[in-house]
Amino acid sequence: MSDVTTPYPPGTPCWVDLSAPDQQAAIDFYCDLLGWTGEIGPPETGGYAVCQLNGKPVAGIMAAIAMGDQPAPPTVWTTYLSCADAAAAQRSVESAGGTVLMPVMDVMTLGRMFIAADPTGAVFGVWQPVDFRGAGAVNEPGALIWNELNTTDRSAASAFYRAAFGIEPAAAEGVEHYDTLQVAGHPVGGMQPMPEHLPADTPSHWLTYFAVTDADAAVAKTDKAGGGVVREPFDMFAGRIAVLADPQGAVFAVIHPKSGE
Repeated sequence: MSDVTTPYPPGTPCWVDLSAPDQQAAIDFYCDLLGWTGEIGPPETGGYAVCQLNGKPVAGIMAAIAMGDQPAPPTVWTTYLSCADAAAAQRSVESAGGTVLMPVMDVMTLGRMFIAADPTGAVFGVWQPVDFRGAGAVNEPGALIWNELNTTDRSAASAFYRAAFGIEPAAAEGVEHYDTLQVAGHPVGGMQPMPEHLPADTPSHWLTYFAVTDADAAVAKTDKAGGGVVREPFDMFAGRIAVLADPQGAVFAVIHPKSGE
């Protein structure tokens, strides 16, 4: 077990959530694939589902609903970076060249949040915890294990996250063109140029990784459920990885880490 018992340091990915046209179908898919439990939440939370693994919150799933004259949000996983003060973080994002897409808002007594895009177009969330710090379990099968920025401009992205959140890129040893993203000297995520297997017009984005006990079995299960494979399973220094698309098109990755063998 890898329970989270202390606050996430500012700049650290602390939560992920999915916006999906068919919320119940998404809940069913990920619960089956990753061993979660989850259900559509009460009306006062907009139906937001907090999915759990062994009783610990691990990810959110919400319905992709158009608000007013705005289009429905895209079917994507969003990475949230922790912060101590959402209003101050929003100012830092703007001064560093980012774009605020949804300004700071209170989420009941749970915390405060906003949604932004970095200068290369990658969308992310920012979370200021109050009663809810974020994922209660990480780095174990079924839980969040890594967050990776695939970017069209590493230099611009590096400068932005350093200025806005104090996140420092560091060249990954033995891996060409890959940086670990570090907070206070500890790796909290990764960054790389846009992978060659993706279409040329793919925008910059954050990719969510979930740990699994068998990456090939996760691929087979996703295929059987009507999902797709963005990148077939492959081995690298950290473990065996596959990039998948769920049945509604949201892209995510799974990894069987070598430490888990």
